[in-house]
Amino acid sequence: MHVELIAHTPDADKIVAAAAKLCYSKSEIQTLLDNLTPEKTERFLDMLVERGHESPVEHATFTFGIEGVSRALLAQITRHRIASFSVQSQRYNEESSFAYVTPPEFEGIPEAKAEFESAMEEAAQHYDSLRQHLVRAHTARLIAEGMSEEEARKAAGKQANEDARFVLPNACCTKMIMTMNVRSLYNFFRLRCCNRAQWEIRELANRMLALCREAAPNLFRYAGPPCLKGKCPEGVFTCGKAGEIRRQYGVSVKD
Repeated sequence: MHVELIAHTPDADKIVAAAAKLCYSKSEIQTLLDNLTPEKTERFLDMLVERGHESPVEHATFTFGIEGVSRALLAQITRHRIASFSVQSQRYNEESSFAYVTPPEFEGIPEAKAEFESAMEEAAQHYDSLRQHLVRAHTARLIAEGMSEEEARKAAGKQANEDARFVLPNACCTKMIMTMNVRSLYNFFRLRCCNRAQWEIRELANRMLALCREAAPNLFRYAGPPCLKGKCPEGVFTCGKAGEIRRQYGVSVKD
């Protein structure tokens, strides 16, 4: 897995603080950023957290480059609908010898890992075989319809990818560009940094959060799983490790 923060709103903390200042004072737009010192910015952000007022944080966005993650993760992350995604297409890209993600549980079970790797190799073989069948059939049809052989083969390859991809597994690697505003990121981190989240998307969420905290520390100081700010909301499904998780994120809160 590789994750980069490739762009974000400049002075995100200050922009959000300015939006909060506008809500709670008589400031004019022309003077909104005047005297907004780091100390005042921090106080405004703390006030938003204390009041649960999250609409001002929507004015800041963060864009991530993500690769080396599975199509299984893609199915999960696109459920976060207030976001923008650009994903590498399996329709326009040939996937012969595709890379794949191996669940860490398999690493300690040699028989399981061997079977998993065998399944990946078999899927790749089926993909290549299906694609060859489709390329031959599409090429012949397109030539019969009047297309040159070179053009027919090129078009046939793209058409073959479209159907051959159906045999590819959830483990198949993908890459994407994803943009979220800060409010959506708060929600994403609450759900996906939790110990009960699936392991791959939890790892991604924690890497993204570390990048966000580096870029805008005040804005993301309290971001993370919900147990950072109080009692775990999972009830009987709690992992029971709230104290350990708070230490991991460097947050001290009493239930």
